[in-house]
Amino acid sequence: MATDAPPPPSGGTDTAPAPVPAQPTTEEFTEVQDSAEFGELRRTYRSFAFPLTVAFIAWYLLFVLLSNYAGGFMGTKLLGNVNVALVFGVAQFASTFLIAWFYARYAAGKLDPKAEAIKSRMEREAGA
Repeated sequence: MATDAPPPPSGGTDTAPAPVPAQPTTEEFTEVQDSAEFGELRRTYRSFAFPLTVAFIAWYLLFVLLSNYAGGFMGTKLLGNVNVALVFGVAQFASTFLIAWFYARYAAGKLDPKAEAIKSRMEREAGA
């Protein structure tokens, strides 16, 4: 069958498959979810994501509303054939990439270390 994995290469040595790490139990996941450490991680994420999401949606709706109800303003030429609507449209793309870049930096500095600490602790406890 096409979905079957190819056989392992025969290098003459029999190697045992890598051990699968122990998985935390449901109770351990619930315990971590209720912990202050996880609560802090969740607050840190929400304090960044929610305000930025609301700001971006407001910015996008401003663009849509102006496009629908302020056609004269949006059609104002700024430079040659470049009008306000085109500048707003390009700014939508630019702000999307800026937010993604900003989030990646924020996550790497504030979220990922906290999440990695929780993950490492859970893996250690599950393996014990």
